[in-house]
Amino acid sequence: MAWIALVCAGLFEVVGVLGMNRLNERKDAWSWLLLAGGFAASFLLLSIAMKSITMGTAYAVWTAIGTVGGTLVGMLFYGESRRPSRIFFLSVVVAAVVGLKVLER
Repeated sequence: MAWIALVCAGLFEVVGVLGMNRLNERKDAWSWLLLAGGFAASFLLLSIAMKSITMGTAYAVWTAIGTVGGTLVGMLFYGESRRPSRIFFLSVVVAAVVGLKVLER
């Protein structure tokens, strides 16, 4: 259950970032709701996950989901660069987080 909460926390972080981007485009109630609601849900779920998952692992996974998710959303919906080097370094982020979990004692 903690891992589900952690993955959802990372996904809500992406929602918060989408709200931040939308707020830069237009300052309406929906933008503020995405920003505040996304980050609030993200932090709540992260704190729930950290009751069972070590802080280092939880934070690494949470930030990786946010980083990779935000970058992929930017690539897919906002015309950000899709150069192979960007995709390679996103995979390095994922590999690093997997490595932290695998080597955790």
